[in-house]
Amino acid sequence: MRKAAIIGCGFVGSTTAFSLMQTGLFSQLVLIDANPARAHGEAMDLSHGLPFAHPMKIYAGSYDDIHDCALIIITAGAAQRPGETRLELVHRNAAIFRSIIPEIVRHNREAVLLIVSNPVDVLTYAALKLSGFPPNRVLGSGTVLDTARLKYLLSEHLQVDSRSVHAFIIGEHGDSELAVWSGANVSGVALDHFCELRGHFDHPAATERIYREVRDSAYDIIARKGATYYGVAMAVTRIALSIVRDEHSVLPVSCLVQERYGIPDLCLSLPAVVGRSGVETVLDLSLSPPEQSNLLQAAQTLRGIIDTLEL
Repeated sequence: MRKAAIIGCGFVGSTTAFSLMQTGLFSQLVLIDANPARAHGEAMDLSHGLPFAHPMKIYAGSYDDIHDCALIIITAGAAQRPGETRLELVHRNAAIFRSIIPEIVRHNREAVLLIVSNPVDVLTYAALKLSGFPPNRVLGSGTVLDTARLKYLLSEHLQVDSRSVHAFIIGEHGDSELAVWSGANVSGVALDHFCELRGHFDHPAATERIYREVRDSAYDIIARKGATYYGVAMAVTRIALSIVRDEHSVLPVSCLVQERYGIPDLCLSLPAVVGRSGVETVLDLSLSPPEQSNLLQAAQTLRGIIDTLEL
């Protein structure tokens, strides 16, 4: 039996359930929410689509139902308001985690915890400290979506399949995130050279424009429709696939960074090999000096926020 739980049935949680339902990855999916009626309604709505998908059981439950889950996905938390940064969410959502994580630990000490709630890097660290789980089994969705946004925008700029674009957003899933331009390529061809092959020569202007679009995407979407959920649901599904199928995929998830690049004890996003046990190996990228400096600055910002939480 492949069983997972989603804790939090707002836009992100319910859309994640919808995305996972279509993969056939799980035989059971339990939905948990502070509002049980909401969880029950989402489970009913999703279940009515099962004749068009894969046989599985989707139901609303409680923490008693997570004891045999291999993967627990946490999307619960206050929504990001228009104009509000992800880091400004931290104290509201940290309080929610102080009630959720002990309940998880009481019922299941063996699952992999996948944190999606924002600010995801800070809350991944909070989940790690509050749960006492091994670091490999606590990871966040990190910059997987940001990286997808970067690949998409580069593919539009270059008129090339986004799956042929290889580039990472790393660091904070937020305003201090950085694009690793020094290692970006299109199917092995250095990015600047490929741009020139496609008739683009003003590299600094193009990369700055694309970076800003990636960084500000969530703000732009929230301003237009109130919330973001489709992209992140697909990012979470991609991570879940790698965990459950033991794919050993390289994904920029938020995970514990232990003295890499001179970064202190915290969680942020770096490319990592992700498999059944969670984070298997965190990869060391060859960063340019400015990239390394920006990453360290982002880490210091996150460390300052974490220190206010008294974990």
